[in-house]
Amino acid sequence: MEIFWVLMALAMLGFVLVPFLRRRRAGIEQVPPGHPDAADPANYGFVRQEELDVRMPGPDQDLLDVLELVQRTQDYRAASQLLAGTEKEGELRWQRVQAFAGAASLELQQRPGGVSETPGGQWLRVWRAEAPKDPGGAAVHAEFLVQQAWRTATPGTDEFRIIMEEAREACGQAALLAPGDPVPYVVELSVARGLAYSQPEFEKLWLKILDRAPAHTGAHLAALHYWGEKWHGSRELAYSFAEAAAARAPRGSLLAAMPLFAVFEHLPEVNLVRGFYQSEVVTKAVHGALFAVHAARPDDPMLAHVRHLLLFFLVRSERWAEAMSQLIHVDGHVGAVPWTLSEDPAAEFAVYRALAVAGYEANGGSPATLHH
Repeated sequence: MEIFWVLMALAMLGFVLVPFLRRRRAGIEQVPPGHPDAADPANYGFVRQEELDVRMPGPDQDLLDVLELVQRTQDYRAASQLLAGTEKEGELRWQRVQAFAGAASLELQQRPGGVSETPGGQWLRVWRAEAPKDPGGAAVHAEFLVQQAWRTATPGTDEFRIIMEEAREACGQAALLAPGDPVPYVVELSVARGLAYSQPEFEKLWLKILDRAPAHTGAHLAALHYWGEKWHGSRELAYSFAEAAAARAPRGSLLAAMPLFAVFEHLPEVNLVRGFYQSEVVTKAVHGALFAVHAARPDDPMLAHVRHLLLFFLVRSERWAEAMSQLIHVDGHVGAVPWTLSEDPAAEFAVYRALAVAGYEANGGSPATLHH
């Protein structure tokens, strides 16, 4: 359904995209200078599509180095040390837990194992067996189970429920090992959505997170899914949750961007009204996110997430220069919504990047006028 929606939406922008892609695929480079079809992302130093990193929304070299070492040696200890040295209450720990769990889950999918083959992600099993009281390993294991449920089973089936119940138990174990760490409870937010916690039960879980990390943007994004109309709430509840978070956001917090994520969560499956992305509700949410980005710390781990979603909305709103301003900060990494909802995140990102460049140049922009 997501793919269908994206294709329909892109059809509305075909007057820019189709001629551009046809010329590129045919290898035709001779177009008049200044013509929109002459726009080439490479002129701006952007990363080639095949080199885009789909694992993370932005750079984290320490994580990449450790992940490469763990996967090459199948030794978990570097991952354990990295998480032990990562601040409990911050966003970075949550992102790293997700990354390690995702790597193990993907390894298992690629190498399920057999009579003569060791299954992928074996390093995580060894981690839990050799260091059962390591809070980092416990959190990664809980998130691994959550990802396995969504990746391998269908919500509502017995198989999905069994894996999620196991994940719920793992979250409880991880929480006991690290009383001040919000991550086990953030992991459980996805369990709550999958197992359809009642609203009072969900609120009880949410209060545990607020007690530990009240401004945790990643936790708020995970909770937003529960309150959306696709799951256990409604458009009104999701908007109310997002707007309340933005209203109480401390200075410099990216929680001010929450309404934009709520808008994205409730986009119509097929929107044929061109002005929708220039409507008051979208414009207001975009401005809130832009404010959040400008006020945030440059090293905020959630900053790239907001920039990626802004890029999507700014392109759809035909705000080309502002879209390019976000591109120069996030290009190279595409492991974020909305791209990860596509079967090919790099290709999806590349389409929007091409549209941004083409629109920017069609309105007089050039590499020389883009401020880095």
